[in-house]
Amino acid sequence: MARFLSWLVPLFALHAVCLAGSGVRPARLQCEYLADPLGIDVVAPRLSWVCEAVTAGQRGQRQTAYHVLVASSRDRLDRDEGDLWDSGRVESEQSAHVPYAGKPLGSWQACFWKVRVWDRNSQASEWSRTSHWTMGILKADEWQAKWIGYTKKHDLQTDWAQEASSPVFRKAFEVKKPVARAALSICGLGYYELHLNGGRVGDHVLDPGFTRYDRRALYVTYDVTDRMKQGANAVGVMLGNGWYNHHTLAVWNFHEAPWRDQPKLLLNLRLEYSDGSIETIVSDESWKANIGPVVLDSIHNGEYYDARREMPGWDKPSFNDSAWESPRMVSAPGGALRAQMMPPCRVTQSLRPKTIAEPKPGVFIFDMGQAFAGWAELTVSGPAGTTVSMRFGERLLADGTLDQEEIAKFVKQGPFQTDTYILKGQGTEVWEPRFTYHGFRYVEVTGLPATPSLDTLRGRVVHTDFTRAGRFECSHELVNQIQSLTDWSYRSNFHGYPTDCPHREKNGWTGDAHLAAEQAMYNWHNDAAYVKWLNDLQDEQQDDGNLPGIVPTSGWGYSWGNGPAWDSAYVLIPWYLYQYRGDTRVLADHFDRLKRYVDYMTSRSQGHLVEHGLGDWVPADTKTPVVVTSSGYYYVDALLVARMAGLLGKPEDAKKYGELAEKIRKAFNERLYEGNGLYSNGSQTALSCALYQGLVPAEERAEVVAKLAAAVEAKQDHLDVGILGAKYLFHSLSANGEHDLAWRVAAQTTAPSYGDWINRGATTLWEDWPGVGSLIHVMFGDISAWFYQNLGGINVDPEKPGFKHVIIRPRPVEGLEWVRAEHNSIYGPVRSHWRRESGALTFEVSVPVNASATLYLPARNREAVQEGGRSVDQAAGVKFLRMEGNGAVYSLESGEYRFTTR
Repeated sequence: MARFLSWLVPLFALHAVCLAGSGVRPARLQCEYLADPLGIDVVAPRLSWVCEAVTAGQRGQRQTAYHVLVASSRDRLDRDEGDLWDSGRVESEQSAHVPYAGKPLGSWQACFWKVRVWDRNSQASEWSRTSHWTMGILKADEWQAKWIGYTKKHDLQTDWAQEASSPVFRKAFEVKKPVARAALSICGLGYYELHLNGGRVGDHVLDPGFTRYDRRALYVTYDVTDRMKQGANAVGVMLGNGWYNHHTLAVWNFHEAPWRDQPKLLLNLRLEYSDGSIETIVSDESWKANIGPVVLDSIHNGEYYDARREMPGWDKPSFNDSAWESPRMVSAPGGALRAQMMPPCRVTQSLRPKTIAEPKPGVFIFDMGQAFAGWAELTVSGPAGTTVSMRFGERLLADGTLDQEEIAKFVKQGPFQTDTYILKGQGTEVWEPRFTYHGFRYVEVTGLPATPSLDTLRGRVVHTDFTRAGRFECSHELVNQIQSLTDWSYRSNFHGYPTDCPHREKNGWTGDAHLAAEQAMYNWHNDAAYVKWLNDLQDEQQDDGNLPGIVPTSGWGYSWGNGPAWDSAYVLIPWYLYQYRGDTRVLADHFDRLKRYVDYMTSRSQGHLVEHGLGDWVPADTKTPVVVTSSGYYYVDALLVARMAGLLGKPEDAKKYGELAEKIRKAFNERLYEGNGLYSNGSQTALSCALYQGLVPAEERAEVVAKLAAAVEAKQDHLDVGILGAKYLFHSLSANGEHDLAWRVAAQTTAPSYGDWINRGATTLWEDWPGVGSLIHVMFGDISAWFYQNLGGINVDPEKPGFKHVIIRPRPVEGLEWVRAEHNSIYGPVRSHWRRESGALTFEVSVPVNASATLYLPARNREAVQEGGRSVDQAAGVKFLRMEGNGAVYSLESGEYRFTTR
């Protein structure tokens, strides 16, 4: 009997576990960083999901296996039939970037998928919710469509010099059978707005994304099944110039771009009928074309709209288009057609003005209270023909009128950031532009037929619609304001590609982009847009490996404005995607070109050092020799390419570039280290560059740190850096025992400092410390990453990237009472909250399911730390590792923890 009972006990225990069900469930399903994307062109897309704990408070939960089903229809998937791919049970913790490994996928293929996982006790979860993706048009000859265009000038006289207005196209067609599925793919250059059966399709704006059009043009796919009707239908498209027909005479020479041309359209509407037959409606000579109410439009100048020229019902099948003309068949832009696999630009917020002033009779200034990128929505009533003008800027003159001088200085033709609306005189009219955007805080409005109210304008915030990935806040209001400035600056400078400013240039400066990329990885899920921009960099790279200073470009910037401190965006951002998202495919996709770039730098080097480039741009005071910063990035580029080679299984390349990196490091120290802790001219940037980039020999580090601290203290705890040093300085101080000093610099309120900007009214980051340039720049934004990494303590582990293993090392400082930092990683939310209370420090930490962490806590000894009000030795999921410096180090399994230490 005893032997029988001993056999039953584990059986009952197993039965209890089975009844309890899985401790985890899959959620947040994504395909290529996107939720339910349409029209992608990656033939083996990667699937990701997050494992959530079923019961709050669980510790140590993880995925031990997964099972993915991909089906050609939702019905099949509901029956658990993976006719495209049935992975079976796969023993693996992998939940990010799982490559599709099923049947080959063709154009227009619909893919419905779900996943279930097994927890640490080998208990299976329920299936996830159904997600899906669809394939785009994978072969050029499958488009069937023709490129069409239409050129005709308006008779309206303006001071704009532009060859043509924005054309409007339409096509009426019959649908004779029930439609099972309708997929519409469109490339409208420069920008398009799509209509179907009397209404606009989707909520995208400024589509498609800016590219080097003669090498790559993006198309967008919509599911329009629900918009189709049996019987008469009509599709309509409005086109804008965008960057494709950029004509403003400016120093950046986009008017001379080799791809510049009149707006053009390519459209493919594929109708799958319920009986299995296929019909395709395509852009061709059978369409009709006309000029519409958008008289003129320019990415820099603005938009001129005449509402009297509207054609009501132009996008409906019943519209009489007999007076319209046939479009022209035009040449393709030259670049390969590729799917736009990133979040679109959207209007993400509407802002009500804070105040209205009338500095001169009939001149009204609307203060939005916040600088941002986008445009204004106008609500107005008045007689037909009334012309209302809106000028946008970020400063006011002494007399209270708008000041555009600084941001308009490169525009040599036409108005700048000016939208004009001519009323049709039909009651209340509401209008906003389609094919331009501005950077501004103030709107100067003239021509209004009546005194305005705060409801006359709405600020429309526009940017690439990436979702939030993190939040940081603390007890120090100045720090919270700096965080807000960074968030607004970053969003205002991403419209399908990263820019320097949203008004004067709108250029994709590579230095600005990589300096802001790490904070972006903490704050936003913008990974797919970075993948797109890396493709832009690939398209711009010359055969010898050289890169331009701005991307996309018009062919300008290969001999000025570039150099390692800027070009390194092409090496660093793939590495950041690997570090912060665990993405190895992006390394593989670009590896050969990254080698080519480092080889090019080698060809430009002398004695393994590089002396060309912009250097530490806009320093507060002391200039740093370019050889320091350029050689520092050359070293990092070689080192990272060596590491990438190791990850990708390329030992010869790993050896080659590893040895090159060591030669650069040696040359850097032989030439630029002057002894006694000094590099070059001893500037804050030179010293922190050597520390941050890992160039300082171990035996010299303490002395270099001391010299850096002295250089900061000599400026009364103020920074004396440009945009490169602003990234190096804070991290170098915090990582080398001078965190309190870094904090004092960050919290300064007198010039030069972030606090000085705020005291002077900044709502976004500025281009320079004095505030004489642009007031909406993001290149000083890496301080937000420092907030997360050092004040909040959330750090990636380079050996287990993507926050698979998290290093949590908060660094409390005097002057801060509490910090809350959260990052929603590819494995789930990481949280680090700490506060001072009753003479103790309390730390609340969350580690995602399927991940682990190493926690560093300040503590005078092991016994000073408790978890959940008891000894750490009694806490589940926690293991004491060692005492280190002035703290205790622990390993944590997934879960939520509450530590206290005195």
